Formats: sequence, C-alpha cells, structure tokens
Amino acid sequence: MRLSKYLFLMLAVVQTAFAVSPDCSHPGDWAAKMAFVHLKNAGLVNSETNDFSKTKVIRLASEKTGKDLYRQIHKVIFTDKLGNTIEVITVNDASQEECSMGGVKVFVVSKDLGDLNE
Repeated sequence: MRLSKYLFLMLAVVQTAFAVSPDCSHPGDWAAKMAFVHLKNAGLVNSETNDFSKTKVIRLASEKTGKDLYRQIHKVIFTDKLGNTIEVITVNDASQEECSMGGVKVFVVSKDLGDLNE
C-alpha cells in the first residue's frame, strides 16, 4: 500500500511540473516547425510528400531555467504519404507567452534499438 501512495505522489508532482510549464507540444508549435525546416534544408523531407496531419509531438521534458523561461525537449515524428517516418529530438527554450524563445537544436534519431518492455 505504501508503494502505491508513493507512486501516486510522484505522478502528481510530475503532472504539476508539466502543468505550469508552457505547452509547446503541438505540430504547429515552434519546435516541430523548426525541426521540419532543418530536415527540409538537409534534404531529408519535403513539403509535397509529407503528411502533416500525421505529425506527432511528444514532450519528453520541461525544466525551468529562469523567470518564465523553460528548456523543453520534444520527440517529433514526421510521416510521409507512403507511411515512412523520420524521428527527431528537439531542444529549445520557451516561455508562457512564446514557444520560440531562441533557436531549436534538432537531433535525428537514426536507429531505434528497442523498447525497455521488450
């Protein structure tokens, strides 16, 4: 019983931390848009073949680094019209007013080595 209470409290703390940080985890937000631009400039994607309706953005972390300034990390998955995907990890700064408080670092995930549950 104690373990379940402990896990519940940890989950509540994590959810509270995410609740106060900016929500920049939408396909139209800064990190995903800039990730696509970087990929396009590198010749890895193009607008004509990408299916933007299938773009997924998952916030992995958000840490307060200053007054109303947060460092955020997202996993962004782009899918083309044939179903091929390309995944990136983005790192950028955001505030409550803007998701674009600086540039976006983009790291291409070249290989998925498996799931922890496998």
